[in-house]
Amino acid sequence: MNVNTAAQWVNTNVVPYIKEVNIGWIVVGNEMVPGPTANLVAQAMNNILSGLNSAGITTVKISTAINDYALGVFSPRSLPSAASFTPEATASLQGIVTWLSATNNPLFINVYPYFAFASKPYDVPLDYVLFNATRPVIDGNNKYYSLFEAMVDGFYAAMEKIGGDGVTLVVSETGWPIDGNVPYTNKQNAHIYNQKLVDKMKKGGTPRKPTTMLDIFIFSMFSSENKETAGGERNWGFYYPNLDPVYQLVF
Repeated sequence: MNVNTAAQWVNTNVVPYIKEVNIGWIVVGNEMVPGPTANLVAQAMNNILSGLNSAGITTVKISTAINDYALGVFSPRSLPSAASFTPEATASLQGIVTWLSATNNPLFINVYPYFAFASKPYDVPLDYVLFNATRPVIDGNNKYYSLFEAMVDGFYAAMEKIGGDGVTLVVSETGWPIDGNVPYTNKQNAHIYNQKLVDKMKKGGTPRKPTTMLDIFIFSMFSSENKETAGGERNWGFYYPNLDPVYQLVF
């Protein structure tokens, strides 16, 4: 996306709505790092910023979203402080993080303890994944009672190793499916995960950043029945299409 294309996109998709819609962020690319076009992300974000500046819009943040594929040293059994980005991811993230730091923009991360658990369900206690752990994972002075917090702090630790310790994080996706992988996917576990996520994280930050509140988006409001992959990929919604709740979340 060159400067002119970015300006045209801003003028078409942002300018007509900015007075009536509370646009908080523009996310340039989802899970493009690592990947063949990852080295284009930083310039694309800068071009969008130029388009916003030209339109006189200064209230919208810009970011890109990554997931834990970018982390080379991390698993459900890993200590968050040991996390680091893969060499392939670092090659593009270095420039992205430098840009985010210089422009005071956050990094979006997709954090799915469910997938980490589902890939090796006997490798980590389900209670730890569902915010129900009674015995913490100890990492230096930090105590972790949930895999979600450990994963977020893994991103913080990896960021610090490439000079991004001042960059804030936004959790752009997290959640739990209600079907597709019995016995772990059901309404009860989805309700527990999402409600305890809300209850826990509205009280404060993670052990590594206890005073830094996280903006978090839960995936998803509705299930995606048209999604190509069957099973758990389709069944993440906490509302039915008729707007009846699948389970009740209290925010």
